[in-house]
Amino acid sequence: MREQSYRLATYVRGNEVPRAGILVDDSLLDVTTVMATSGVKFSSTLSSSTLPTQVLQILEKWPSVNPILEQAARDQRRGTGRRGKAGVAAPPLRDVRLLAPILYPGTIFCAGANYRDHVAEMSKAMNLPAEPDPHEAGLKPWHFIKAGAACVRGSGELIRLPAYSKKVDWEAEIAVIIGRECRNVSMEQAMGFVAGLSIVNDLSARDHLRRPGVAIDSPFHFDWVSQKCFDGALPFGPWICPLDDIDDIGNLGIRLWVNEELMQDSSSSNMIFSIAEQIAHLSTRLTLQPGDVIATGTPAGCGAARGIFLKSGDRVTISVDSLGTLISDFGS
Repeated sequence: MREQSYRLATYVRGNEVPRAGILVDDSLLDVTTVMATSGVKFSSTLSSSTLPTQVLQILEKWPSVNPILEQAARDQRRGTGRRGKAGVAAPPLRDVRLLAPILYPGTIFCAGANYRDHVAEMSKAMNLPAEPDPHEAGLKPWHFIKAGAACVRGSGELIRLPAYSKKVDWEAEIAVIIGRECRNVSMEQAMGFVAGLSIVNDLSARDHLRRPGVAIDSPFHFDWVSQKCFDGALPFGPWICPLDDIDDIGNLGIRLWVNEELMQDSSSSNMIFSIAEQIAHLSTRLTLQPGDVIATGTPAGCGAARGIFLKSGDRVTISVDSLGTLISDFGS
């Protein structure tokens, strides 16, 4: 495994405005300070007067900014900045709080039915025949869209369960963060447009999948907003891991605990449509922009298959290899 470079995060200290930072081992470096002291001659698209202060601004200039942040991480580990100082001055981690890595993402795309073990689990729970591989039927990846500002919450935040639902379910997922504008890209090109990966919990109000009183064969039968889009419906974080830091994107362990009980224990090797396939397909529908997020599907172990759902007082912990740990507490 190559040496970890850094983790891109949004942090806040006291009542100050949230800012972009990078975590290098146990140090948190402010991105604007890093870039101002880098000594790099900025391109026409990145001038010293327009240094990014927010993660979304960094993603919009990802090809230019990422190498600067990688060098800052190397300097920090060597213990010397460009002027021989002990790296860049940084607030102690104990004095800051990490927020969702992108406070206001662009479009959030969520893949449905994209893990073999999850599809098999749900088919069994609903007494349905086993689903064939969608590739064999000539099908494409399937996504829905989740609201951004209202749904996104950072690691450690309290999520208020929606009053209208009694069956809120968890879904641990790997999130892809787009770092370059892309349209009509091939599978072979797709990963070149990714900045990094993170973790999301695609919370679902299972008792609001369908609209009551609407015929089951009606095209207006499903209620995607009530099921998927409520305040706090997408815990996200704790940071973005640059793609180059991940050795095997196709074999990342994914685990989720509710309180102390392990509920999901799988791997990205169980994805039906790969990350590259999802990006390529979505890019045929619309132009993907820096800061867009793709939640790539959840494995087996959701509460719906067991008839178990979240309640006030629960804590959900998600751990994904190389990406970190996302924690959410739930209240009423």
